[in-house]
Amino acid sequence: MQKRSMRPYVLLVASVAALGGLLFGYDTGVISGAVLFITKDFALGTRLQEFTISVVLIGCILGAAVTGWIADRIGRRATLFTAGIVFFVGALLSALAPSETVLLLARGVVGLGIGLSSVVAPLYISEVAPADVRGALVSLYQFAITVGILGAYIIDYVFSAAGEWRWMLALGVVPSLILIFGMLAMPESPRYLFKIGRGDRARAVLARMDTPANAAAEEQSIHASLAVKAGGFEVFRGREVRWALFIGVALAVLQQITGINTVIYYGPQIFQLAGVASAQHSIFAQALVGTVNCVMTLIAIFFVDRVGRKPLLYLGLSGMFVALTALAYAFSQSHLSGSLSTIALVSMMLYVGCFAFSLGPIVWLLISEIFPLQARGLGMSIATLANWVGNFLVSQFFLTMLHKLGTPGTFATYAAICIVTLLFIRALVPETKRELLEKIRVRGG
Repeated sequence: MQKRSMRPYVLLVASVAALGGLLFGYDTGVISGAVLFITKDFALGTRLQEFTISVVLIGCILGAAVTGWIADRIGRRATLFTAGIVFFVGALLSALAPSETVLLLARGVVGLGIGLSSVVAPLYISEVAPADVRGALVSLYQFAITVGILGAYIIDYVFSAAGEWRWMLALGVVPSLILIFGMLAMPESPRYLFKIGRGDRARAVLARMDTPANAAAEEQSIHASLAVKAGGFEVFRGREVRWALFIGVALAVLQQITGINTVIYYGPQIFQLAGVASAQHSIFAQALVGTVNCVMTLIAIFFVDRVGRKPLLYLGLSGMFVALTALAYAFSQSHLSGSLSTIALVSMMLYVGCFAFSLGPIVWLLISEIFPLQARGLGMSIATLANWVGNFLVSQFFLTMLHKLGTPGTFATYAAICIVTLLFIRALVPETKRELLEKIRVRGG
């Protein structure tokens, strides 16, 4: 009975922290529709279109690079609170931007907030969650991302008839305010509290999160982890920690270079290539894809702690490969022109749906699990930094790839990377289902 009564509180804490993912999703998804109208208002060429979308990722890279250091000094809770403030400022400036230059600077500020939250939100959730539901609760972060993306697509569609891109960007202030005020009532991570010598407060948080027996086991494993005194980059001298860093960075990059953000950022343009005539109709098609993205993430939430991380990854990557191969084939066949838009829509739904229950949530989950406590903040920061670099490269050069390789060649390349990713996971990634966070070990090499 005691454990059951605590679940709503655990869910509340994880849900408020996951709002960082909702902001992440909204601010990255909203630009896919807004850029169609920004391009007209500011007369942007191809390179400036790409940079308008990808400049936010420069901010993400900078934010991710410093978040581990910040979170280890001011705490996980205060870092998430700061991310909410940065989001608010960036969204407001974006909506009021009088020129492309100001808009680019404002989108960079938004990116800084995304970079902060993308490291600290899954880190915070993984450190407060009981082991038996940690996968589901960290997956809430990815679910919030998909809700944010879907919300952005719906807002884009509502305002697309009048081309009101400023309202599309402005509405990002709403979830940022919820995150700011929500984090004021949330506890600090018990692991961070033990780390800074606030044992009494840490035990009180653990007592609200789990049963006394489980809380005691958690405390014992945390103290054992803290017995390793190395800090900063010294923690990566150990072979096991270096291997964890390699796996974390590789997973973070592979998640991006399988091409997911070509669909998130450039979905309307892809649909227009497939024959969808109007901007409004292409944004509507993108909203359908966003709905699939949101709904399919629930599979990860329900099953990741039951069947494990790796089985979901195998299934998802196989489906992504099939979908990307179908897209490449469809775009290579001129006689399919009449039904190309239907094939593109179905394939993109399959691709995004498979990503949504596998690589999407599980990569964030794994990089929050595989590092020991002393290396967790910095390790997640480096892995997330690599994720954003991969994201930037994919978004910055997608249109260029279409011009150089052609549409079929571009999607075939992403399909091949899905196979590489599947083989990497099979060979090197550990199964972390239901393990105490400090007892997870990475072995290899």
